[in-house]
Amino acid sequence: MIKSMTGYGRGEAVAAGKKFIFELKAVNHRYNEVVLRLPRSLSPLEDRIRRFIQARIARGRVDGFLGVEECGEKNATVKVDKALAAAYYNAMKELQETLGIGGEIQFQELVALPGVVTVEEPADDVEEWWPSIQNAVQEAVDNLVRMRMVEGEQLARDLLSRSERLFYLNQSIRERSPFVVEEYRERLVARLNDYMRDGIITPDRLAAEATIFAERSSITEENVRLESHLQQLKSCLTAGESVGRKLDFLIQEMNREINTIASKASDLEISRAVVEAKSELEKIREQVQNIE
Repeated sequence: MIKSMTGYGRGEAVAAGKKFIFELKAVNHRYNEVVLRLPRSLSPLEDRIRRFIQARIARGRVDGFLGVEECGEKNATVKVDKALAAAYYNAMKELQETLGIGGEIQFQELVALPGVVTVEEPADDVEEWWPSIQNAVQEAVDNLVRMRMVEGEQLARDLLSRSERLFYLNQSIRERSPFVVEEYRERLVARLNDYMRDGIITPDRLAAEATIFAERSSITEENVRLESHLQQLKSCLTAGESVGRKLDFLIQEMNREINTIASKASDLEISRAVVEAKSELEKIREQVQNIE
């Protein structure tokens, strides 16, 4: 089953009083590119998350954002530096005596001094959080892949319909081709009759001219190759793998065959079919740009 390159996925997980929210947005891109935005404290996990995503996403640009929300009580630790408080107190008493200033040293003044009372947040334990973060990433990737598969099914239906139209046009060109040679033979007879005094055409001369034209205007090989490419395209659309690059190549080859047919066949009906075929192929090419 083919997958589109566009999609969105979101995942959540909770651990150690924190909620981890991971979001993914994917768009078209020629290669596989993953761009992540993580909090500074979680930057050591960037390579792991990138590898995890690239194992599931073969093509496209994927932007990922990891957010962290507090969802529980913080286990902060309050520390009092008693030695520092005593040093402040002694220094203040000494300064009072030196300056001859009286009065009591207030407790509030003492604890407000830098370093006496400090609050320490618990250290970030990235390894402890990783299993939960991985679950959030997994959920987001699953949702993204699911959306890409749904869009891929729609693309496949559209491409199959257009490839059937191309197949029909190729068949009509193939059926019309023999008449082009016959019509040329008739025009050639009329033209030669105009130039010859006695109005007699040598059968060998006529056969030779018609053979030369038939060889120059033959599009049988192009018809066969175009049909083969269309069959390969259908096979790719039912394959359960990344086929975007292969489809790009097939589109290029089909365009080459159609252009060759256009240059060889100087016939109004074939020219009209070629114009319609090129229009359908361009629409297929645009859709293929969305396939992983």
